Amino acid sequence: MLEPNVSWHLNLDRICQIVDRQLIASQNRPLNPTEVIILKGIWQYQTYNQIAIEAGYSTGYFTNVVAPELYQRLSKIVGKKVTKKNCRSLLEFYCNKLRQTNSQQSDSANIFKPGQTPRYPSGSIPLNSPFYLERSPAETKIKRELEKPGALIRIKAPREMGKTSLLLRSLSYAESLGYRTICLNLEQVEDCIINDLTRLLRWLCASISLQLQQKPKLNDYWDEDLGSKVSSTLYFQDRILESLDTPLVLAIDEVNQIFEHPQVAKDFLPLLRSWYEEGKRLPIWQELRLIVVHSTEIYVPLDLDRSPFNVGLPIQLNSFDAKGVKELAQRYELELIDRELEQLMSLVNGHPALINLALYALNRQETTLEKLLKTAGDRTGIYTHHLQRHWVALQKYPELLQALARIFNADEPATLDPIQAHKLCSMGLIEIVEGKAIASCQLYQQYFANKT
Repeated sequence: MLEPNVSWHLNLDRICQIVDRQLIASQNRPLNPTEVIILKGIWQYQTYNQIAIEAGYSTGYFTNVVAPELYQRLSKIVGKKVTKKNCRSLLEFYCNKLRQTNSQQSDSANIFKPGQTPRYPSGSIPLNSPFYLERSPAETKIKRELEKPGALIRIKAPREMGKTSLLLRSLSYAESLGYRTICLNLEQVEDCIINDLTRLLRWLCASISLQLQQKPKLNDYWDEDLGSKVSSTLYFQDRILESLDTPLVLAIDEVNQIFEHPQVAKDFLPLLRSWYEEGKRLPIWQELRLIVVHSTEIYVPLDLDRSPFNVGLPIQLNSFDAKGVKELAQRYELELIDRELEQLMSLVNGHPALINLALYALNRQETTLEKLLKTAGDRTGIYTHHLQRHWVALQKYPELLQALARIFNADEPATLDPIQAHKLCSMGLIEIVEGKAIASCQLYQQYFANKT
């Protein structure tokens, strides 16, 4: 939510869009081209004479005809007399206030109403859901970073820890600033594409163009002599960034999928780093904001000066703490006493997906906390589908089951092969603490210790 006296940075194009909407809502025509010319001149601190000369009009036409009518129409929607001198400050204040009001109304829509039935917790949490627990201070850091030219943000956490829910809100904030946003998920890319650098980069460029409602013209930019990395960079710069009049936020989710293809990763990941570095040299690349989302640490060896994972703003999503779980329980209309809260935290260690599932079941009176704790790892427990899904996935990889057996049956934390650690961490089954592997929660320890 926008704090009092804090200005959102809106460019003139975005302000014109807001003004047009307000004019239309008040049954007036939107801004015409000559009115926009005057506003652009005001934003550049030009005189009417300078504006007229650049636009090819007479000064008198702007001074005596266009400007007076423009200020009269703006005064009606702003509620104050608008003049050339105060036009910019009044419009910026008006649009910021309007955005703040809209934001507050959106926030109020997310407040839990008594008797409201929660949706079954599965996947990302919708933007308007009252059951989303704000991830502070991560969200504040991301918002501030998105406002910076050429930003790079790295969000890391195991599966089902809330990365995509956080990403949705980050993109929503970017859109509120007037930015264009693109979200691509590497989990949706076919193996035959992600295993080939050229095909992957062509997929990337084509996907971005299509989301921007542009016709992909890959062959106009692709040159075998230059190679796919240079070709994609030229395409991104000339075809995509040059065509936009606002910053572009490109979010790439499930980047860890490319870790499974080391040869492609060694070229693709440094390319992302190079696009970030271009922003320090060329102003056009400052219009790009990159968000990279992945489940675990990268295990593909990269030079430090070529990796996108040691630059930009790092965001590590962790489990909910006891205070957060208690607050979320209240949104589910549940009052957990300290002992109950400790028992639930001991079982799932604040794991967001597992916490939400428990609170949902308690809210719906499908179980009691005592029964939930007793049957958590059983076929009759609320986590049976969650646990079986992990079990089925692990059946395909005997080496991972062996690694889990070593971890869950050992008296001390164990050392794992990097690739095994990567896969088990991405599933959320283990945590790496000071280079050693441990069970991420008591639930997994109990269930898999018996299985292995």
